[in-house]
Amino acid sequence: MIKAEEYGKTILANFLTEVSDITEYNPTQGVRILAFENPCVTSNNKGAGCEFELWDHGGDPKSESCWPDMMKDSQGVVIVFNASILSPLKEIEMWCSCFVQQQFLQNTPCQLIAHHKPGSGSDQGNPALAPPLNKLKLVHSNLEDDPEEITMEFIKYLRSIINSVSESKDREEMSIIT
Repeated sequence: MIKAEEYGKTILANFLTEVSDITEYNPTQGVRILAFENPCVTSNNKGAGCEFELWDHGGDPKSESCWPDMMKDSQGVVIVFNASILSPLKEIEMWCSCFVQQQFLQNTPCQLIAHHKPGSGSDQGNPALAPPLNKLKLVHSNLEDDPEEITMEFIKYLRSIINSVSESKDREEMSIIT
């Protein structure tokens, strides 16, 4: 999960992964890795929840040297931005370019989350996003007014990752057979 500081991505990551109940602002230094299991997301209907790692990036360009490690073997990309501040759209486009287009992750599940921080209101209007951002799924997050909505959207997103990985494995197996 990536984006600039004070956008609420760490609190959102904690909420979605149920790893921590920390709800006060504390800037992420570098990268924080959250390992979690989601019982609502299964692989091949085997019943057990799938295990995931969510890498919460602090957004500081000084940590650019760790970006290749973050991208290696990535199965998805989530870009979080503060829904009440639309001025950093160029910055969001840069993150999309670095983590999606340049890494050839266009077929990887990618999602934009317009996060509404507590007290900021809940305008669900969609910002005018330029290509390639307008091709990504945009979800609004408001933990104050409707936490269930972002939870359900995140579960759908995790399921899309599992489906993508499964389809990739199927193609790889078929290429070995033929």
